[in-house]
This record gives sequence, structure tokens and C-alpha cells, in this order.
Amino acid sequence: MDAAVTARAAPRPWRLWPRSLFGRVALILFCGLSAAHVLSLALLLHDRSQAVSAMMVAYLARDVASSVAILERVPAAERPQWVAKLDRKNYRYRLDVAPSAPRPASPTASQVATAVARELGPGRAVTATATPDSTDPLRFDLRLTLNDRTPLTLEMLPPDSGLSPFVVAALTAQFALLGLFSWIAVRLATRPLARLARAADALGPDLKGEPLKEDGPREVAHAAKAFNAMQRRIADDVAERVRILAAISHDLQSPITRMRLRTDLLGDAVLRQKLQTDLTAMQALIEEGLDLARSTGRAAETPVRTDLRALLESLAYDYADSGQPVGLTCTIDTPVVIAPQTLRRILTNLVDNALKFAGDAEIVAGRDTDGRITITVQDRGPGIPEDQLAAVLRPFHRVEASRNRETGGTGLGLAIAQRLAVSLGGELRLANRNGGGLAASVTLPA
Repeated sequence: MDAAVTARAAPRPWRLWPRSLFGRVALILFCGLSAAHVLSLALLLHDRSQAVSAMMVAYLARDVASSVAILERVPAAERPQWVAKLDRKNYRYRLDVAPSAPRPASPTASQVATAVARELGPGRAVTATATPDSTDPLRFDLRLTLNDRTPLTLEMLPPDSGLSPFVVAALTAQFALLGLFSWIAVRLATRPLARLARAADALGPDLKGEPLKEDGPREVAHAAKAFNAMQRRIADDVAERVRILAAISHDLQSPITRMRLRTDLLGDAVLRQKLQTDLTAMQALIEEGLDLARSTGRAAETPVRTDLRALLESLAYDYADSGQPVGLTCTIDTPVVIAPQTLRRILTNLVDNALKFAGDAEIVAGRDTDGRITITVQDRGPGIPEDQLAAVLRPFHRVEASRNRETGGTGLGLAIAQRLAVSLGGELRLANRNGGGLAASVTLPA
């Protein structure tokens, strides 16, 4: 028990993983395209950076050579003024003494120093040293001397590597387009599945639904044709079963009637009574079996505006006239749109079931928090074991301990009520009451 609770309480490793096929395919497609786009952009930026670096090194070397030539030709007293004029955005000149223990520079700095020395000509030494207070490989100093032994330091300042607002906006627009077209592509691919699911859900107990359009791509059209063919085959099979049961029921009426007449001629009263009881049970079983078949494939009754309170009161009064106690509590005073005859048949089956095994019944009608109509038939009978609550809704299933053929049950009443409730778009639920008894609730759409 503890292990099961721990397993349920453990966090799901794929909490952000969509549950729908649409969401999963869209997420995979978008992530794949985005990763490919980012990788292509990274390769493009890397290649561009390499090309720009090569161009900048060549430009820097020629510009430094020109600046050194200017400083060597002006008087020493005027050089500080010229140094300020020769400064650039990414590097500047200083006239100072080189440190006694320079730090080794990065390979990039050494490459720049070599290019500058090559432009200055043979015999000119250019030394690259790392900036003492910085770990950036693009921050370094180039140290050299003029013709008159004056030390000159070229302080390199790394350029701003941030992306411009235009680039950020362009990337955002590209990702938005990727997401949009991924959504469109996946929606076009999964829409036939959603249409097929809606058609399957709309296939009610009457098995008469709108056929799917057999158009679109070849695979989609083939699936629609297969679904329409399956729907027709199922409807034909159910209709054939109803016809067979109707024919059997009709053909059995005559032999049962003849047997009733012959039992009336028997002189043994005890034997006559037993045979008539068996014939009555056979007749009831045949009629309820035919009702079950009809409830499966019948066409739904057209819903109309109905005074639900009046409908339930007439049902309770009918039972009261026959001497059977049926209570009623209804809190719905406004007309509702329902199929009255089908609902009356459902409630009749449930009330008969309660009267048979409990001796009394009470009907309670109202609305739940979602506005749905809930009608409950409850009793104080023996109830149903918890492990049998779902099974008793299946045809011919009986709880042998209390509900068997000796009490007149065939195991079809609840099954018929459940199928009729489904035909109205609702559901039938069974639950044992506190203190004993059974509550059969029919919930219908608002």
C-alpha cells in the first residue's frame, strides 16, 4: 500500500510532455526545426566571425603601421597630441615604459603581433602581453618602440559582442514563423484523426451517425471509407439481430398459447399451476429479451419540452393506485427538454426493481452543480455487493444471493435501463446507500 501511494505521489518525469498527439508532434517538429535553425545560424556566425577576424587583423596591421610612421615623423613634444588623434574605437595608443615582467598573451594576440610586425618591416619587434586585470583573450597590449627608442603601447579593447536589436527581432520572428507553420502542418495531419474520433463518439445506441466525408489525401479518404463501411455493417448486424429476436418471439407466442390451453385441461391442479408458472416465466423472458434488443438499436425519441415534476408525479400516482408505495421529491420546477417516454421507461424499470427487492421506493429529482438533471431511485433493500455494481448492468447478470429467477428477475431490467440512459446522452450509476439499500441515479445532460 505504501509503495503504491509513493508511486502515485512521485513527480512525473515528463510533466511537460503533451498528452495529445497534436501537441507531441507539434512540439517535436518545432524543436527539431528550431535546433536545425539555431545550428545553421551558429555555423554562419562562426564562419562570418572567422572572416571578419582575418579582415580586421589585416586592417589593424596596416593602420598601426601608418600610425607608427606618423609618430616617428613628428617631433617628440607633439606626439601626445597625435596619440589622442590616432586612437580608434577598439584600440588606443600610449607612450609609456613597458613593464619588466609582461604576462604571456593569447594565440590571437600573438597572431595580431606577428601581422603588425610584418607590416612595420624587418627589424621591428612587436610583443603581445595580456592585460593584468583582465581574463578576456581579446584584451591585450602590443608593445613596440619607435625609431628613437621611445616605447609605444597599443592597448586593445574587445568589441561589443552583443547582438543588435534587429538581430534579436529577426530571430524572434523566425521562431514565431517556425511555430506557426509547425502548428498548421500538424493540425492538417491530425485533423482527420479528430474528425474520426468525433464520428465514433457521435455513433449512438441507434448506430445511425453522419457518414464521414470521403475526401482529402488518399490515406484519409481510405480511412473514412473503411469507417463508413464498418458503421453500416454494425448497423446491419444489429438490425438483423433485432429482426431475428422479433421473429423468434413471434413464433414462440403460438406454442406458448397452445401450451396454456392444454394445461387448462389437466386434471392435476398442482401440476397445472407449475406448468402455468413456467410458461409465464418463459413469456416474460422472451418479452424482456426483445426489449433489450430494441433498446440497443432503437431510434432515439425526439426530445420535447416537458414538465418533469408532472411526469414524475404521474408515475408515482400510477404506482400508488396499484397499492405500491413510491415516494417523490422533486426540486425542478421549470420545464426541461427530455424524451419523456424513454425516461418513463427507464424509471419504471428502476422502480420495479426497487419494489421487487425492497418493497418500497423513493424518487428524488434535482440538478447537480453542473446543471445536469439527476433522478435517483433509492430503496432500503439488501443492496448489491460492491464488486457486483458494474456487473449487474450487463445483460442476464444476476446477484444469486438475493436476486434470482425465483423472485422473477431475468437480469435484463438494469441493462435495458442503462442502454436507454445512454441513448439519451446520459448515464446510469448504482451505489449502495449508507444504512442499507441501493441508489440508482440517472444523470441527463443539462
